[in-house]
Amino acid sequence: MPLSFLDFDNLADAIAEQGYALLQDPQTLALADGLLSELNSYKEAHFQQAGIGRENLLQQNSQVRTDAIRWLDGHTSAQKQFLNGMATLRVELNRRLFMGLFDYECHFAHYRPGDFYKRHLDAFKGRTNRVLSTVLYLNPDWQPADGGELLMYEKKQEKPFLRLVPEFGKLVIFLSERFPHEVLPAQRDRYSIAGWFRVNGSIGGAIDPAR
Repeated sequence: MPLSFLDFDNLADAIAEQGYALLQDPQTLALADGLLSELNSYKEAHFQQAGIGRENLLQQNSQVRTDAIRWLDGHTSAQKQFLNGMATLRVELNRRLFMGLFDYECHFAHYRPGDFYKRHLDAFKGRTNRVLSTVLYLNPDWQPADGGELLMYEKKQEKPFLRLVPEFGKLVIFLSERFPHEVLPAQRDRYSIAGWFRVNGSIGGAIDPAR
């Protein structure tokens, strides 16, 4: 599912003008269907507790985030379809916005009832390699009363400008360094795929290490 029929012009315009875009159409729903089937085959032991930071700076902090994750590596049909779709998105946005998107990494995220992720930026401090974030939601029949909303803020603003219910097949794309955001606690298990397009900011042509 290469997302080849999306209106990439309007998508690029939304990112250029407001810094984010929302999608929920037959193609993202088809991607979500396959990924949800895969998720249903996993047990809790297949996930690891999420951390903050990367490599030697990675640490767990239950005061900031309590979700569990499982990295995608493309070894299943559903993952391949999703990653192919993100590859198409990378190429099309580079053509229109000259963003220099180089690489994509992503993981399943499982928020158990009561789990949360406090306000944060996706870009690591002192690094500029994560530039565009994506979240695809995998929650059938989600209701507003279930909670688990994504709140997005402008920097230095205390009130969110966007409160997004994590409905099945909804895809949000936003500039990683611009928008602090958080995930509110939910009343039921909440699943998504969080991902990041990166630029190659490393010395000598080698990509900055993953994760």
